[in-house]
Amino acid sequence: MPAIQLTPADRKEKRGEAHHLDPVVMIGADGLTPAIVKETDAALKAHGLIKVRVFSDDRTAREAMLTQLAEELNAAPVQHIGKLLVLWRPLPVKQAAEREDRKPGPRTVKLVSFPKNGTGRPTIKKVQVFGNERVTAGGSIKRVKKRTVSSKKRAQSQD
Repeated sequence: MPAIQLTPADRKEKRGEAHHLDPVVMIGADGLTPAIVKETDAALKAHGLIKVRVFSDDRTAREAMLTQLAEELNAAPVQHIGKLLVLWRPLPVKQAAEREDRKPGPRTVKLVSFPKNGTGRPTIKKVQVFGNERVTAGGSIKRVKKRTVSSKKRAQSQD
């Protein structure tokens, strides 16, 4: 796969974003092994923008590693400065699995009660309401009851 090409403005923006990052992949004396490529791919999937540290003194070998990683992983080479390589690849879109049988979760509700004389401050109480509960007009919490359906209507809805 060909590497992603970035415009100079995009490359500058990515360099700024990568400035505070620590290296997540280290390449040792063995060089660019399949395990290193696999780990770099996993890091790109998780983070999108990563730094790779190369423990080699040969600058041309580091440049070759950067281009090879970019080609193999369909990533954009952002920067090669010293022994650090910066790679970027857009994060894959995560699809949230919607479950139809899922019930609503707990939520925090503020209950405000005003004093009877009207001159004092209202009291605010935070209460956690679960999915099977509701807040009444008076401010109390009641459990929601299942709605009873007659056997005739239940038979009609199943048809």
